[in-house]
Amino acid sequence: MPTICLLPGDGIGPEIIAQAVKVLHAVNEVFGHRFSTETALMGGAAIDACGVPLPEAAVAACRASDAVVLGAVGGPKWDEIERDIRPERGLLGIRKELGLFANVRPAMLFSQLAHASFLRPDIVSQGIDIVVIRELTGGVYFGTPKGFGTRDGEQAAFNTMIYKRSEIERIATIGFETARKRKKRLCSVDKANVLEVSQLWRETLTRMAADYPDVELSHLYVDNAAMQLVRNPCQFDVIVSSNLFGDMLSDEAAMLTGSIGMLPSASLGSTGPYLYEPIHGSAPDIAGQDKANPLATILSLSMMFRYSFGMEDEAQAIETAVGHVLEAGYRTADIMEHGKMLVGCENMGTLVADTIFRR
Repeated sequence: MPTICLLPGDGIGPEIIAQAVKVLHAVNEVFGHRFSTETALMGGAAIDACGVPLPEAAVAACRASDAVVLGAVGGPKWDEIERDIRPERGLLGIRKELGLFANVRPAMLFSQLAHASFLRPDIVSQGIDIVVIRELTGGVYFGTPKGFGTRDGEQAAFNTMIYKRSEIERIATIGFETARKRKKRLCSVDKANVLEVSQLWRETLTRMAADYPDVELSHLYVDNAAMQLVRNPCQFDVIVSSNLFGDMLSDEAAMLTGSIGMLPSASLGSTGPYLYEPIHGSAPDIAGQDKANPLATILSLSMMFRYSFGMEDEAQAIETAVGHVLEAGYRTADIMEHGKMLVGCENMGTLVADTIFRR
């Protein structure tokens, strides 16, 4: 019996995870599965209960599972505590413990939400369907040496950007393989005109492209890529980039769709289990008020079926159900528009689950 470890976390995390579980039960019933769940503490909730953002019990539960689904972590309650034990350290910690080096973020605009995009209607009408693949465990965020010191008699700070060829190769492989399953276009984003790290990055992907003759590889400098995402997003299919650049570009791509409440993500490693989470934060200002949008978490569940279990029918059933609910006119507050029906977090989850039951 496959087991899914749930990490509700903080803020709206428990509310949106509850709706994902509701949808999971619907998939179990319709497709005859027996997925079970186990819940563990992470983030601020774990700090309050155990004094650390990622208890050993949570790590053990994640490792013993077949997939991990995370809600959200953090909030102002824990902003003033020691930096090394803040809630966000739990997320970095579990990525490290599970060896999750690739973050896969789809940025797809549902046609029913075209009004929510910040782009011009003529651009939106061409469709937005992009996947940004970000390297997660290397680059300037993790490079050493780093710290504070002095230079020329004044205070200075320093970080080191470093990538080994093997780290570039493994994230590039996910990029090529993802593009191969989609429109067969991969754009690698770097800053090879300035950074030696990016020169190695570009050389590595160019060499690897020979193994993927069916995939069209292109290269863009990160500043140009950021501009092109806004100017003409439909030119992109799959984007692969380093930790720093991918962090920025994936957030930019997310906002092209109008609401981060709609966007899921998957963090992948060499083996598993993989971790799935919405890209939005814990939204403590609306926590406990039934105002959260659970659709990003529900769509993360769809990614779980696709990437962890190879169950494409189940993944598509969830995505289709979300589309039908939106087509019927139901909206949470973040995607509300005139003439539509406002529903809360719990009701939205029920609507999606019920639609799966009726498929």
